Amino acid sequence: MSNSTPTVLFVCVHNAGRSQMAAGYLQALAGDRVQVLSAGSAPKDTINPVAVEAMLEEGIDIANNTPKVLTDEAVEGSDVVITMGCGDACKFYPGKRYEDWELEDPAGQGIESVRPIRDNIRARVEQLISEIAPN
Repeated sequence: MSNSTPTVLFVCVHNAGRSQMAAGYLQALAGDRVQVLSAGSAPKDTINPVAVEAMLEEGIDIANNTPKVLTDEAVEGSDVVITMGCGDACKFYPGKRYEDWELEDPAGQGIESVRPIRDNIRARVEQLISEIAPN
């Protein structure tokens, strides 16, 4: 990890649900102590509306976010790369911290099913903050 602000990249297949919720939480909970990026190996056109709804329940608005395509530059420029079901889409760069968070995909699910996924993501993000950007 560099001496400056750590950069965290969240990656899932569509960059429309899990990675967007994780990025929203990290930005809201850590503020300017971290740089937050998210991307997808096969991004959708829009954010999952149920993920948006679930995050609004937490007071975090991700509605205006846009799914982005995963680039080598994003991975190379990050200190921490967290994947969520994207398999081998991420290239490995030495010196990076990699984690794979096994999370159910919220795509096509209702709010009752997405809330536990959201809450799991929050717990993992809080743990990550305690490790890379403590108060």
